Amino acid sequence: MDYKDRIRRWRLILGEESHKEFESMGDFRGDILTDEQYLMDQALDAIYNKEKSFMGGSTRGAGKGASKPYISRWLGDVRSLFDKEIVKIIQTDAMERCGLKQLIFEPEILEQVEPDINLASTIMLLKDQVPKQSKDSVREFMKKIVEQINKLLADDIRRAVTAALNKKRHSPIPSASALDFKTTIRHGIKNYNRDLKKIVPEHYYFFERSTQTSANKFTVILDVDQSGSMGESVIYSSIMSCILAGMNSLNTKIVAFDTEVVDLSEKTEDPVDLLFGFQLGGGTDINKSLAYCSRYIENPKKTLFFLISDLMEGGNRAGMLRRLKDMKDSQVMVVCLLAIADGGKPYYDAQMAGRISSLGIPCFACNPQKLPQLLERVFKGHDLAEFTKEFESAK
Repeated sequence: MDYKDRIRRWRLILGEESHKEFESMGDFRGDILTDEQYLMDQALDAIYNKEKSFMGGSTRGAGKGASKPYISRWLGDVRSLFDKEIVKIIQTDAMERCGLKQLIFEPEILEQVEPDINLASTIMLLKDQVPKQSKDSVREFMKKIVEQINKLLADDIRRAVTAALNKKRHSPIPSASALDFKTTIRHGIKNYNRDLKKIVPEHYYFFERSTQTSANKFTVILDVDQSGSMGESVIYSSIMSCILAGMNSLNTKIVAFDTEVVDLSEKTEDPVDLLFGFQLGGGTDINKSLAYCSRYIENPKKTLFFLISDLMEGGNRAGMLRRLKDMKDSQVMVVCLLAIADGGKPYYDAQMAGRISSLGIPCFACNPQKLPQLLERVFKGHDLAEFTKEFESAK
């Protein structure tokens, strides 16, 4: 370790108050700290600097603490900036010095708190530290979040997917339960009989019945980044995957990744169990996750692949782009959903998003309410560039 590195390390240990003294001890141009070290310094200030503590320097202050979104971002930053052992120390200090444990894990508080996706994201970051007496309360809180989002999305997603898949082709085999009333009426309206006051169709249209073999099903793969900034996106992705997994016409897979890959496809029966299967924090290796997900692509033309990430790739960036291009070229329907935070604000690597878009892969931040429309257009093979324009203009 050279002289400047030692100065920087001691500057981080002693905090901002020592900044001027250390600046005079080394030949530094500009700030003594690197960009990454500056982020570290801010994260440490949040708990060790009383004037800048995110809880306002008090463990019991009412109304003066930081917002829950800020705490969630802080936890994500700490996990991405420091080694795991140091993270444990910092989080423990945050619990003791700033009252974070009282804010999140007191059963009485959770029972009274309104469902809040930012707080749910924070709980997911700290779920391994939930005390035993609070586990049931935490699970009930997460269940409320799931139910709230289910009410928002479930019916529309099922309706959108059914509309796209069942009305794509018609069958010559008549079946009363598969009668396409809308198409039959539209084509038969010209044969309206005024005396009978009825439409007498020349031809009846029936939806094609899909068989339950995997070869005839669409495969939907959700490849979800579980790095620290992904809390909200992980929650929405989990619930969406459970809704899709409950549809017989789809074969749904969900994969979580940071620098390692975890297959959560077997947990889609219970969205709360699925949520607790994620481990927020750590780095990002999208390329490795793409390699894993490729095993699920059996029929590219009937495969929909969602990459849900902030795109801050720490692995092989060129390899990641090659794999995405290969998927697209093989006729997999590839969509990149960018990370959202703080109630729907996008958070992502803009340069990487631009490179992915240049491959002809739609790459945008889509708020949850738009997911049903997105799914319907993707399954129908519509150009998503137009959808992106509509979405941007609506904002």
